[in-house]
Amino acid sequence: MANVEKISVAVTPQQAATMREAVEAGEYATTSEIVREAMRDWLTKRELRQEDVRRLRQLWDEGKASGKPEPVDFDALRKEARQRLVKASSKGR
Repeated sequence: MANVEKISVAVTPQQAATMREAVEAGEYATTSEIVREAMRDWLTKRELRQEDVRRLRQLWDEGKASGKPEPVDFDALRKEARQRLVKASSKGR
């Protein structure tokens, strides 16, 4: 690796043993490779979480901009949903 920076990472004895076992089994060349893979996975998850937050903020803003809230009749809403489900089920036959 041409451009790397060494840092120290503390892991539990069990984590260290598991990493050494993975290297000895040939799953990874080094424990550093395991840590780099973990970082890639973490970065992917972090990016997904950030996208979720952006999307939720967008939806929040759209909701606020959509106008004043109105009461919802949940009984009527359930009845309509059931009717749609029955209608969709009968079309599939």
